[in-house]
Amino acid sequence: MTIARRSFLRLAAGAAVLQSGRRAALAQSYPTKPVRVVVPFAPAGPADVLARLLTAKLSQSLHQQFYIENQAGAGGNLGMGTAARAAPDGYTIAVVSTSFVVNPSLYPKIPYDPYKDFAPITLAAVSPNVLVVHPSIPSANVKELIAFLKTNPGKYSFAHSGVGTTPHLSGEMFRRSQSLDIVAVPFGGSAPAIQSVLAGHTPVGFTVMTPAVPLVKEGKLKCLAVTTPKRSSALPDVPTLAEAGLTGQEADTLLGIVAPAHTPEAIVAQLNREIAAVMKQPDAVEKLVALGFDSILSTPEEFAARIKTDIAKWAGVIKAANIKIE
Repeated sequence: MTIARRSFLRLAAGAAVLQSGRRAALAQSYPTKPVRVVVPFAPAGPADVLARLLTAKLSQSLHQQFYIENQAGAGGNLGMGTAARAAPDGYTIAVVSTSFVVNPSLYPKIPYDPYKDFAPITLAAVSPNVLVVHPSIPSANVKELIAFLKTNPGKYSFAHSGVGTTPHLSGEMFRRSQSLDIVAVPFGGSAPAIQSVLAGHTPVGFTVMTPAVPLVKEGKLKCLAVTTPKRSSALPDVPTLAEAGLTGQEADTLLGIVAPAHTPEAIVAQLNREIAAVMKQPDAVEKLVALGFDSILSTPEEFAARIKTDIAKWAGVIKAANIKIE
């Protein structure tokens, strides 16, 4: 090895040690200034509610302001593009929903790479989608609904909260797995979809849980199943699709926290611990249950594995159903 080569390697090694030292020092003092929390959706939705809960609690526990920046647009792509381009120093994090894992297959081009551009921090909470029907549908359970729809081909439709949302994809999995002749009708969110089911215009619906729960409890709608592997604490008497005999159709709305790729591991670990502590607090659990969400305390590695699994799963559904957003 030449002298020049040895000198170069020593300089490179020294630079790496220096950079590592800087990152370690940064992590030890973190945070020393306000932290931006990007929410890629409009205020008042589940991601925003979680963000407001976390920012209030983290501001207290870490003695620095955590503040929200709502950047709605393009199904969450706009805000996630902003977060992907942020400095990886722990002073920008983002709240992600299921669009984070659906959009890579739904859109021809998005401004982020879910694998390369982000460091997962934690999967914070999940909420089932629900299968609801108008009381006029003579079905008390999922098997009866399938039999009813098969004897009435082409006569019924199902409402969902928008093209490419997990309620839409849940409905497509249900329709295709049972070879049902039922039309998907998109709405601009779960609230108008639920109202259409309530009015009997589209007497079957797949929606997120939040707007459905009070109507189910009041007896105005029948909830035949939830789409998560376990029953929901918000509707404990409602069976899962698997319990109803339909396996492999698990789907939910997730809420997680990510940071730009290359954020120091010590900061990621610290945020994971702090968020987990928040999610255990009784008032936080109560607020999430009211939204139809259950707290999940995952490690960064577990969340990374979930992201990989969900991207592959939804890509298959989107391709099979030929769903596209130009």
